[in-house]
Amino acid sequence: MQRRRFLGLTAAGAATAALAPALTACGSDGAGSGTTTLKLVAADYGDSPANSSQKYWDALAREFEEQNSGIKIDVSVYSWTEVDKKVADMVEEGKAPDMAQIGAYADFAAAGKLYSADQLLSIATQADMIASIAHAGEVHRVQYGMPFVSSSRLLFCNKTLFAKAGIAKAPESWDDLQAAAAKLKGIGVPMPFGLPLGPEEAPAETMLWMLSGGSGYTDSTGSYSIDSAENVKTFNWLRDDFVGKGLTGSGDPSRTNRQEVFDAFCKGDVGMLNGHPTLMRQADAKGIKYMMAPLPGIKGTAKSAMGVADWMMAFKQNGHREQIGKFLDFVYSTKNVLTFTGQYDLLPVTTSASEAMRKDAGREKLRQFLDQMDNAEFYPADKTSWAKVSKALKEKIGSTVKSGGDPASVLSEIQRDADGWGS
Repeated sequence: MQRRRFLGLTAAGAATAALAPALTACGSDGAGSGTTTLKLVAADYGDSPANSSQKYWDALAREFEEQNSGIKIDVSVYSWTEVDKKVADMVEEGKAPDMAQIGAYADFAAAGKLYSADQLLSIATQADMIASIAHAGEVHRVQYGMPFVSSSRLLFCNKTLFAKAGIAKAPESWDDLQAAAAKLKGIGVPMPFGLPLGPEEAPAETMLWMLSGGSGYTDSTGSYSIDSAENVKTFNWLRDDFVGKGLTGSGDPSRTNRQEVFDAFCKGDVGMLNGHPTLMRQADAKGIKYMMAPLPGIKGTAKSAMGVADWMMAFKQNGHREQIGKFLDFVYSTKNVLTFTGQYDLLPVTTSASEAMRKDAGREKLRQFLDQMDNAEFYPADKTSWAKVSKALKEKIGSTVKSGGDPASVLSEIQRDADGWGS
């Protein structure tokens, strides 16, 4: 989801904070006179230091601390390119944070390191979670991953460039997409279509194209289908009929990150790209005129939309269950959910906040994203192997669209690894 650029701390300061164990008071946590400090490691959804998520968490922590004198909140924010690894390293070193707001939870849950949601959240908070998203946080029918924010994806098109190229409407099929990109290339657009298959968020762009081609990461039984015939066909088409024809610009998609493409779109250098709600604010700030449309498929609009949820989880290592639960109930209050999602144009994961957003005339453009959530497919984040599969995708998927790339071989290799890592 989207977002995710600059460190909230300096690199040295952040590393020091991340590796420091949580501070605890002498004696019993909760009932004694001491103070419990909860350590939270969170991802950065900002695209500059000015709107770093560190500011949100610092303000939220101050407000919570004013209402809960015995609990302090220490938050370290990292970019999405490093936050998952930061947490994994901390856990491996025996210095798990109390909470982590990152991209995957299932491997920690399978290792018995996490509290379940019902051990932490009040009944009212649990009931307010949107069920379809909350279920994606389950491992063996027990919820360990608490969705923090969600988003869906739409095709963004630069209306000014479309008009110059004589393109009347947003593409609905691969043929439309290729034809539009060729016209944009013909008028000198540097990047007719932005294809970020670099390490920042390759799994999202990959899933979008898999859905576009009629498949996905898993089949109807929930088993991995990474090397399905449809997925191989999709990446062959991308290699030969899209990247190979120069329709993604002169750069290397395997080294191109999403924020680079977002930035280029906001400069008017990109004709089309797959984007999430945060891009609207960035484009509006730069005066870019754009339209949004559902994901194009092989013969028409893709049958499934893509939904993304990022996760909050709580580690058992430091034993602060009561204090963590109190803080998370505060985090998931309607007011705080709307404050965060409103800042980054993301979608709420609670029913109360979602309903409030739909009624907000100032958020009208978000309704197109909200409407897709009923038909959205999510990452297979409930699989304990997903974190490793995601890492493999970041490292390897970009090679499939290079000249001479071998999609069938790369997808089969990732499939074999995924099967070996288990469910």
